[in-house]
Amino acid sequence: MPKDFRATALERAVGRKLSGWRDERFLSLVEAGNRVGFSSAKLSMMENAIQPSAVVDIMALGYVYKVPTPEWQFVMSQAQHAADLRAARQPHAAIFDPAEDLPLLIADATRLRTFATDTVPTIFQLSDYTTATTQRDDPSKAAQLTRVREIWATRSSGDDPLAVEAVLPEAALQQVVGGRRVLKAQLLHLMEVSELPEVILRVVPRSAGAYPATSCRFTWLCFPHRQHNDVVYTETFLRSEYVETQAQVEQVAERFSALRTLSLTEGESLELIAEAVTRL
Repeated sequence: MPKDFRATALERAVGRKLSGWRDERFLSLVEAGNRVGFSSAKLSMMENAIQPSAVVDIMALGYVYKVPTPEWQFVMSQAQHAADLRAARQPHAAIFDPAEDLPLLIADATRLRTFATDTVPTIFQLSDYTTATTQRDDPSKAAQLTRVREIWATRSSGDDPLAVEAVLPEAALQQVVGGRRVLKAQLLHLMEVSELPEVILRVVPRSAGAYPATSCRFTWLCFPHRQHNDVVYTETFLRSEYVETQAQVEQVAERFSALRTLSLTEGESLELIAEAVTRL
């Protein structure tokens, strides 16, 4: 057993499944242990996730309990996945950080679709606004957000402009980030960038009620080469990651389409931003 073992939720789920198999057959720990050749103590620790369950032990229990083969094979796969995750979590130098890579990926993209949950989309943020958003959340992110903004500055015009479609909730226009002066400057900047030919900016009004991807900001990138699949970047304060499988990207596409449907038109969104400015 690993030193200072702490069971994950998946390992606890495996333990509950093993306990369920035994209970369904009305066997005590001693009876079950005798049948499979385990001590009752070992079986109890497996069921209660006090120790990890080895796949060979799960296979033995499945055989002795006469569990349908697909069922015990699935639980085996869960245990193996838990073991793989535990090995991957061992301390090691970061191999790849999506947050650090994102500015470079944006530089390669031809189209960027983004949904911001509570602040202005990163690529449209002014320096003071970015500083205000990071100083109370995670100051270390300021440099990465600055690089994103700088990449956008190089791609917002010229021969190869980046096509951007951004959606944000109305609440983001009223979040007084950095004070009224900073927010007013930021909203005026939003109005300016919305006039760019390659930019589409839409706001989801409060009247829309609940909407897809609530509290889940994301950036969806498309690329010019056929061999380069779409990539979706997501982050929380705990981690950042790229989503690249076709099924997951399709889920993002569905939610973005739904957000677009709930949003105001570009003209209506601009009017809403202008109204927010007048209230500051």
